[in-house]
Amino acid sequence: MKYTGNKNKVPLKNEIIAGIIGYFTTVYIVVVNGSILSEAGISLESGMIATILASFVGTMVMGIIGKLPLILIPGMGINALFAYSIIGNNGFTFQEGLAVVLVAGLIFLITAFSKLGVILKNAIPNSLKHGITVGLGFFLILIGLENSGLITSGENTIIAIGDFTSTTVTVSLLTLFIAIFLFVRNIPANFLITMVVGTLLAALFGLPKPEAGMVHVNMSELLFLPSFSAAGQFSFWLAVFPLALILIFENMGILNGQLDMLDREKSYSKAYRITAFSAFTSAFLGTSPTVSGAENAAVIASGGKTGRAAITAGVLFLLTIFIIPWISIVPNSAISPILIIVGFLMAQNIRYLPLDNLSESIPALLIVVMIPFTYSIGDGMAFGFIAYPIVKLALGKQKELNKALVAISLLFSFSFIMKIIGL
Repeated sequence: MKYTGNKNKVPLKNEIIAGIIGYFTTVYIVVVNGSILSEAGISLESGMIATILASFVGTMVMGIIGKLPLILIPGMGINALFAYSIIGNNGFTFQEGLAVVLVAGLIFLITAFSKLGVILKNAIPNSLKHGITVGLGFFLILIGLENSGLITSGENTIIAIGDFTSTTVTVSLLTLFIAIFLFVRNIPANFLITMVVGTLLAALFGLPKPEAGMVHVNMSELLFLPSFSAAGQFSFWLAVFPLALILIFENMGILNGQLDMLDREKSYSKAYRITAFSAFTSAFLGTSPTVSGAENAAVIASGGKTGRAAITAGVLFLLTIFIIPWISIVPNSAISPILIIVGFLMAQNIRYLPLDNLSESIPALLIVVMIPFTYSIGDGMAFGFIAYPIVKLALGKQKELNKALVAISLLFSFSFIMKIIGL
């Protein structure tokens, strides 16, 4: 759906309504991202406040300077990369993880304000880009299933189905089916409704939950200063690399589609630069990088055409701080279904893979498989990027390779060599 009227003559009421709808379709990220950040070493409350502040800052800048109805929130998939791979797998502290975000955000900024972004965009094949998205989707599904108890470690297998006599599994399963129903019916604010219903079900079944009350936050956790104490480790720079790539390519795809809906393709450069700035500032606000939310389609479809819709949503995000005592009681059984459904959405990109072309599909499918199976987004990407030139050479298609892609492949190969020799 494209907007074809005068972009400067949009009723304020329409913009406010669109901003409110946008807020309610994205506010779930406060709890979900806060929960994921809490896995990385800070309290749930601090994670939620960081999410709120990053969403507020990015969205307001997009509305005031970009004059676009786009909401910027921490990206799903990217937050999993931050918490489980960058911090979890590497053993970094939360502040060291934020330093990775800072450097990756800086690279994103450089690409946004230079020709490097165009070079990288043209260097990476679409098959690998889609493979990364699909792999991230399956990774989110795995995390959601694990957190809900629907899958667990098996006695004789790596994973097994969960204990269905467990109340937690029962509530998670019921919430998942409700979430799927609401989503496929395209019910407005379906993720928010899922969290509310899931929380009520958890209370009905007597699952333990924290009581609503005053927010207890360690102020030192709100003064986020990225730490470069791990910058001397090779693993630090290996963590920067995949995060920067994902930020660059995911935002390219999302913004292109959303600006096409708005018939504002000429605003791409400005929107891309603001998104890069927002991702960069996330390091100081204490969260994984922000992106243009996929839910912005709802804002546009609801009549949002200018920055006033984004400003409305931004103000509402800031006000969310006052209801943290209540939203912090949302249990994992109400959050996990959202992770699973978002994973489903990302995994649908598998339809774009050229499965009849082995030189493209094999490397892409390696990424898809290895991201969840290695529980590492960076390592999963490495398998695909290393395999790509190998398969091309094996099939005599070396002319389809470019220098930038070969260089990226060699960097990933070097990272594996370092692991083999124990560095």
